Amino acid sequence: MLTILGFAMIATFLVLIMLKKMSPIAALVLIPALFCVFVGKGAKLGDYVLDGVTSLAPTAAMLMFAIVYFGVMIDVGLFDPIVRGILKFCKADPLRIVVGTAVLAAIVSLDGDGSTTFMITVSAMYPLYKRLKMSLVVMTGVAAMANGVMNTLPWGGPTARAATALKLDASDIFVPMIPALAVGLLFVLALSYVLGHRERKRLGVLTLDEALVEEPETETVLVGAGSGKGTGSGQAPVRTGGAGSGTDADAPEGEDDGLQGLDPGRPTLRPKLYWFNALLTVALLTAMIMEWLPIPVLFLIGAALALTVNFPHMPDQKARLGAHAENVLNVSGMVFAAAVFTGVLQGTGMVDHMAEWLVANVPDGMGPHMAFVTGVLSIPLTYFMSNDGFYFGILPVLAEAGHAHGVSSLEIARASLVGQPLHMSSPLVPAVYVLVGMAKVEFGDHTRFVVKWAALTSLVVLGAGILFGII
Repeated sequence: MLTILGFAMIATFLVLIMLKKMSPIAALVLIPALFCVFVGKGAKLGDYVLDGVTSLAPTAAMLMFAIVYFGVMIDVGLFDPIVRGILKFCKADPLRIVVGTAVLAAIVSLDGDGSTTFMITVSAMYPLYKRLKMSLVVMTGVAAMANGVMNTLPWGGPTARAATALKLDASDIFVPMIPALAVGLLFVLALSYVLGHRERKRLGVLTLDEALVEEPETETVLVGAGSGKGTGSGQAPVRTGGAGSGTDADAPEGEDDGLQGLDPGRPTLRPKLYWFNALLTVALLTAMIMEWLPIPVLFLIGAALALTVNFPHMPDQKARLGAHAENVLNVSGMVFAAAVFTGVLQGTGMVDHMAEWLVANVPDGMGPHMAFVTGVLSIPLTYFMSNDGFYFGILPVLAEAGHAHGVSSLEIARASLVGQPLHMSSPLVPAVYVLVGMAKVEFGDHTRFVVKWAALTSLVVLGAGILFGII
């Protein structure tokens, strides 16, 4: 019964948000609360929610201060050279813009943090997508898939969890997987080329000047620069009214959506502090990779330093915090709402029963192919579960089943990484709310677009792993 209710709860949640019958926050809270009552454990709902909030509180804190830190870095111009390089490559060609999105997301993903990747990628690419009326779900989908493949880096999380759960060395898991993951990344780039070609066919290729002439009534919008409006020198105006973007995510005409292009005259720039900010960011990322301190603590300290040095006056600091408050509130609120969902799933035992049912229904004849089975199961399981739940709860069971048929733990561990391209768009991954929130894309629109492509990317990685004899 718990198995059926667990699948029914997840299906109900996905259907409601994809049909836009409920907002993600409302669905994440109300649907599990209702099913908790159906299970007969309504009296324990409070305990389940508090357990979920406790487990996700560090993640929420990390995201809050990471948004502030990287928001300030965007304000002061740290990423302007990267953005200029990407924009120079992309010009006003939709195909190049989509491919550039995938390349940028993959490069920034080297830091191992999905939220950072999405903040930088969206901040760089959003103005171009808006200016050319491109589909914003293409941007969020491509970024999520590129980050999902790169999320398998040893310091990204899943590989470390698999190594810990099965008592293996992370390098023994990851290094042999590099060819298969490279194929997965190449597939994402090829897919971005196809999606970009589709956008080019729909919109054509314009110069930026032609794009501006097409719609003279425009408004300049500043990313991370608060609510100020203007026409800074050299800044191409960016439309805020959304025609033809392919989503409901465009801001109403005349409304400041809080994002900026590369306005070289914005008052928040700090060119004299460029190298300080660059070194601070490198030091922060190094400390995060080396695990010198917990990540929430690192971002808290980093945000405090960045604000104090770049904006020594209190009114300026308050203005920067206010400029990023909407993103902070949206993301942290979504994380705590997701805590209700995960708390009920785990507390009621639904997630355990669902996993046991899936493992028990693996045919006996598939025993010698448990690595393949693990790879296939990782795609839906890491979407419907947290990485912690899958790697510490399910993976050991799959590994034991593999041992009984002579399949090594290393093969099982490598196969468990296959589902990450889809996992990064899971409603249980806090970073995805940073992505859709900053891109002004409805979560349901993003889900409807990305699931099929991300699942296909995962299958490509799995097929490459089998082909190369890695899995």
